[in-house]
Formats: sequence, structure tokens, C-alpha cells
Amino acid sequence: MKTILITGANGQLGNSLRLLSKQYLHYRFLFTDVEVLDICDKEALLDYMEVYEVDYVVNCAAYTAVDKAEDEEVLCLTINRDAVRNLGEAASAAKAKVIHISTDYVFDGTNSIPYVESDYTCPMSAYGRSKHEGELILKAVCPNAVIVRTSWLYSEFGNNFVKTMLRLGKERNELNVVFDQIGTPTYSGDLASAILSILDYSEEKEFIRGTYHYSNEGVCSWYDFALKIVELKHLSCKISPIDTKDYPTRAVRPQYSVLNKGKIKKKYGLTIPHWEESLRRMIARLND
Repeated sequence: MKTILITGANGQLGNSLRLLSKQYLHYRFLFTDVEVLDICDKEALLDYMEVYEVDYVVNCAAYTAVDKAEDEEVLCLTINRDAVRNLGEAASAAKAKVIHISTDYVFDGTNSIPYVESDYTCPMSAYGRSKHEGELILKAVCPNAVIVRTSWLYSEFGNNFVKTMLRLGKERNELNVVFDQIGTPTYSGDLASAILSILDYSEEKEFIRGTYHYSNEGVCSWYDFALKIVELKHLSCKISPIDTKDYPTRAVRPQYSVLNKGKIKKKYGLTIPHWEESLRRMIARLND
């Protein structure tokens, strides 16, 4: 039975993996967060991985407060770069494989067609820079690593755009949402399923290291996304489109960050649902 270490287990993706793990009884899962295992502590990581004989690390831990990162760049780098180095080095020492989650924010958003993995990276924010540097360091210190870039993550857990829209949609008669930032939402339940499929594929066939993109299928703006959320929940709140310039934020977001998923679908044989289908499933689960 292979042992899978999940870091950042109390976040959206970690909780989605915890939920799905009940269907994967052929693995032993170790769900940890900072209270159990501080990945900024390299010695603690080395000891933990040796004691529990870890075969795979799925790194869901990250600093994700995009705007706050502009003022806390050192802390952001500590978690998204330095701790990733620790994980990579500890995994290499233990001969373990790593699946690491990254972001569409490594791109500057100037493309007009979906980004492929080999496209030029040029992060425009402190958060994006930290995740990009984490990618580079992991590749340098850990040869057996899969990096999965994702976008617009949401779930039943924690705070995210969908839950914010559902709350505000009940409280207000009208909401303004930017329409000129284009991407694809990703339901964390689908991403968790993809990660577990990669684990199974790796055990049955091979672990195909490299960088991959994963989001749900389809394309939308935040405005389109908000409209669909309100529609599916049958809320009467009016959603109005606005320009990014009319909703200034501390950090610069990529205006276009649609990810091409062809590589991960081909290499790992994944089928990816459309974002509207996944949103329906998530809202149905909230209703239940």
C-alpha cells in the first residue's frame, strides 16, 4: 500500500482530496496542515517522510491571498517558494514523487489563445512571482515531480468566488462584476479527482513528470461566471458588467488566462467536465 502525503489538507483542494480518498482504499493517506507538519521546517519534513515512508507528496499548501501578497511578499515567498524547495529536497531524499499545484498567474495574460505549458511565463503579481519561483525550484531539486497549473479554483469548502456570489446575491439587489478578465473556473472536486487519477496511472503504468495545465473545459469572464451562479441558485440579484479599471485591486490579474489542457488529457487519459456542469454539481451539493 503506497503512502500519500497531502499538505495543506485544510484548504479547498485538500478537503476535496479528503472527501474522495474514501474511494481510494488502496492508498494510505496522510492529511496534514501546518499544525501537524510545517513544510517551512526542512528537518521536520525529512523526519516525517522517513518515519511514515512516504511514496507521494501532493502539495496543496500555498499562500493564496493575492492582494495581500503585494504587502507580504517575503511571507508569500517563504511558503510558495522556500517551502516548495524543502518539499522537493525531502522527497528526493526519500525517493518520493511530488504532485505540486501551481497557477495561471505565472502568465501575464496577454495571450489571445489558450496557454500551453511551454508558453513564456511572466507573472505580474507578487503571488504569481512566488508560484513561478516555486515551480523553478521544484524542477531543479526534484526530478520526479508533476506540476499542475490551475485557475479560478472554487469548492464547497472555505472562501471562494462562488460562495461569495451566493452570499452577496442573497444580501443585495445588484452586483457589479468584471467582464474583461477571461479564464476558466475549476471545481476543486474535479482537480482532486484528476490528481488521484494521476496517482493510479503512475502506479499502473508510469509517472510522467513535467508541467501540466488543468481547469474545467470552456471559457468565461467573471461576469459570465457570476451570472450562471445566480441563475443556478435562482437568486433575483442583478449582475452588471464592469471594466477591470472600475474595480481596482492591489495586485494585477491576468486579463486572459485560459489554459490548454491537451497535454494532461493525452498523457494521463483524463476526461474533463465543462465548467457549467461542474458548477451545477457543486451548487447541488451545497443545497444537500
